[in-house]
Amino acid sequence: MNTGSDEAAESESVAATTGDGAKTEPELGSRAPEFIKARRALHLSWQVGVFVIGLAVVVAGVIMLPLPGPGWLVIFGGMAIWATEFVWAQLVLRWTKRKVTEATQRALDPAVRRRNIILTSIGVVIIAVLVGIYVWKFGFEMPWKIKE
Repeated sequence: MNTGSDEAAESESVAATTGDGAKTEPELGSRAPEFIKARRALHLSWQVGVFVIGLAVVVAGVIMLPLPGPGWLVIFGGMAIWATEFVWAQLVLRWTKRKVTEATQRALDPAVRRRNIILTSIGVVIIAVLVGIYVWKFGFEMPWKIKE
């Protein structure tokens, strides 16, 4: 199991910013305290604890998906817990952040916003026409009480 906490990964780690001020990705690997990483058994039990806590949070988020509650937010919170220790979770979070940023930039594009407003307006007009036809034909009766 590669957790990214070995010495080779630490020696190749990248700083949060470079000398010219350009932002780079934060380093991959375990964020456990040094005294925990120094002892193999303690580090392994630390990883198991982080995994179990992250799993509980992710499962709670999955349960919240069909129920009321911030399901996706809780799932990403569990992934963030896992990302404190596991490289694969850090890579998944990087990919997710990149995709969310790209989607945000696309959504803020004036042409896309204009298209979305036009499509929403057309949808509202279609729904209003359908509701008007229903009210004209049946009045304010609920569909399960119509006697036809």
